[in-house]
Amino acid sequence: MLGLCSFQLVFADQKTNHAAIPASPKYQQECAACHIAYPAGMLPTASWKRLMNNLPNHFGTDASLDNASVQQISQWLQLYGGTYKRVTSEAPQDRITRSAWFIRKHDEVSAQTWKLAAVKSPSNCMACHQQANLGDFNEHRVRIPR
Repeated sequence: MLGLCSFQLVFADQKTNHAAIPASPKYQQECAACHIAYPAGMLPTASWKRLMNNLPNHFGTDASLDNASVQQISQWLQLYGGTYKRVTSEAPQDRITRSAWFIRKHDEVSAQTWKLAAVKSPSNCMACHQQANLGDFNEHRVRIPR
């Protein structure tokens, strides 16, 4: 069952928000327990399918879920995956941070910045995009830790 609230992606290069995407409380509950619940639109559906089919080895962590949760989250990801307009091809190793659009959007971020204790890695969106958990990635609101 899909949630009644919506999730919107906000990017600086667009005049309006992406169409509202119904939230998935189960996705939020399970995925945001370890990291932000990345917007489904940031990866194509094929990537999400592979990730959901390999939860026991989720980037070096066992993220196994019960079958009902896997099915519910997978259905939602298949409905809303790849909806971000820049997601035109699969990301290497199904990593958002290795996708062409991510690299292009972050090309001005130095290697040193990624290594800051407060940042740690490109996958830590909340370090700079303080409202990433709300789907807000607007570059005008980026605050890079020092």
